[in-house]
Amino acid sequence: MHLARVRVRNFRGIAAGEVLFNGHTVLVGDNNVGKSTLLEAVDLVLGPERLNRRPVVDEHDFYAGLYVDTDAAEVVPIQVEVVVAGLSDEQLRHFRDHVEWWDTNAKNLLEGPPPEGTDMEHVGPALRVFFNGWYDVEEDDFAGDTYYANPRTADGSYSRFSTPDKRKCGFLYLRTLRTGARALSLERGSLLDIILRLKETHLTMWEDVLGELRTLPVGEGKEIGELLAAVQNAVRHYVPSDWAEQPHMRVSDLTRDMLRRTLTVFMGTGATRPDGTNYAAPYQHQGTGTINTLVLALLSIIAELKQSVIFAMEEPEIALPPHTQKRIINSLRQKSAQAIFTSHSPYVLEEFDPGQIVVLKRVAGVLVGLPAAYPPAVKPKAYRTEFRTRFCEALLARYVLVLEGRTEFDAMPAAARRLGDLDTASYKSLENLGVAVVDARGDTNIAPLGAFFRSLGKVVFAVFDKQTPEALALIVAAVDHAYESATKGFENLVLHGVSETALRAYVAAVVTAGEWPPHLAANTPTAETPLADLRAVLSQYFGWAKGGGDAGDLLASCAFVNDMPEYVRATLVAIKNVVEPPPPAAVAAAAVDVGEDVHVEGAVAVVAEPAAATSTYAKFQAYPPEL
Repeated sequence: MHLARVRVRNFRGIAAGEVLFNGHTVLVGDNNVGKSTLLEAVDLVLGPERLNRRPVVDEHDFYAGLYVDTDAAEVVPIQVEVVVAGLSDEQLRHFRDHVEWWDTNAKNLLEGPPPEGTDMEHVGPALRVFFNGWYDVEEDDFAGDTYYANPRTADGSYSRFSTPDKRKCGFLYLRTLRTGARALSLERGSLLDIILRLKETHLTMWEDVLGELRTLPVGEGKEIGELLAAVQNAVRHYVPSDWAEQPHMRVSDLTRDMLRRTLTVFMGTGATRPDGTNYAAPYQHQGTGTINTLVLALLSIIAELKQSVIFAMEEPEIALPPHTQKRIINSLRQKSAQAIFTSHSPYVLEEFDPGQIVVLKRVAGVLVGLPAAYPPAVKPKAYRTEFRTRFCEALLARYVLVLEGRTEFDAMPAAARRLGDLDTASYKSLENLGVAVVDARGDTNIAPLGAFFRSLGKVVFAVFDKQTPEALALIVAAVDHAYESATKGFENLVLHGVSETALRAYVAAVVTAGEWPPHLAANTPTAETPLADLRAVLSQYFGWAKGGGDAGDLLASCAFVNDMPEYVRATLVAIKNVVEPPPPAAVAAAAVDVGEDVHVEGAVAVVAEPAAATSTYAKFQAYPPEL
């Protein structure tokens, strides 16, 4: 069994959304885009213990906190629909009255009855279930429950999807912030609890533990004994002698519920006592990496005990070294029917094919999931080799800056950092703005790469040399914001755009540090070298050091904002204003219309009008969300 489709309406930051899954999946996207919310939504439907929480949902679980439409005098529900496909024979027998048919090619359910094409290879049985959460006006409380979406009963309602039914689906969700506490306790739904349930040892285990604790002597020393005897004698002044008989102490109330909350796993700390014994402490005192590794070991046990299990896990990379991350990811994929992760780790992402990486995008509350693909003109082998250094950061970011070559790749971030230090009001580093930088490795690759990242829902900027009209048109059509230099060659732009004072200070620093190359020793610059000659010899130096980041070092050494080339300053200001729009008054003063070319000292900034997005609310009914 595996998740095939999830639809969400009015849940937390998602007004409406639909995401498709294709086997093992890693969800990526900017912070607060909805990765965890999506998994929480699935847990509302499939999590066996999720509905035990009281209340099931609260005010903050509704999109924008709206759970009543005061104009229509109706409640606004949370709705989540999940389609699970790939049912096993046992699951088919259990869910036989509710089976539908999923077309893996069309990514949709067949319509019937009876649906045609059920014998086709790409069509298989599936189960569609949903959650409704709502505000109960009469009870002044929040409620929620899960249902089968098919079929409707005679009175038009839907059959309840119960906890035993959910256990047949084998969905297990581990959240980041409390993974260790939930996994290594005996609370309901914890990993240890699930293992005990699968082993069918609950009854005997709890009876054995309770039996041991009933006879365990606690606080029977002289002081406690005398105190309890005094209590008993005092009570007998007021009540019959058979009341308050033999007061004594035990470690807890000796109920299952109390023990679930009390029993704690102790582990060796590696410290040895004077008598040679190893000191043990509660598991919370272990390192985060150790706890996470233990959690993943428990997941492996569950996978071996259960034939079909769907794991959903947030950020498995936390506190783990890269090689452990990779080993864990591969292990869970091998042992589970489906493994779903959220992650910001390049070591996790590179273990997945691009089609298994789903990039989430949310605009005005509308969430979409876009499967990644191999970037244009990049072969699978090269993609894997360069993933960490060239593509990963862009997949995880909301904004992407495509630069023509290695010189721009080194220089533009360095210039942004330096300008941000010199003038915090007007500039920010690209890292601070959340802009990922990609080296296109040639101007012919700018348009294809720009279109690729734009197709994933990214806002794409491009910086490049002077182009032919035809090449410029291709780039402008492929990206959101295009910045063309009036100069051919970025090194040439830097040499002629940086102030003379900054050039001479940079050269003096290079020579003093002994980094001037021997083959240019005859042309070593001095304070008396004419500016034209200085630029010429620096051009040779940059050509020799190409790829070493020297143009970036020059820009980073500028002492004043005006030492920087005007094109670089204008472009970085324009990027900042897109990411962090200035106040409306400043926009009006700039008199820049959306879609109009902006000419600033040779830089052309083409601003694309953003796509509109809408969100809607549904009236409450106990029915699946129609998105």
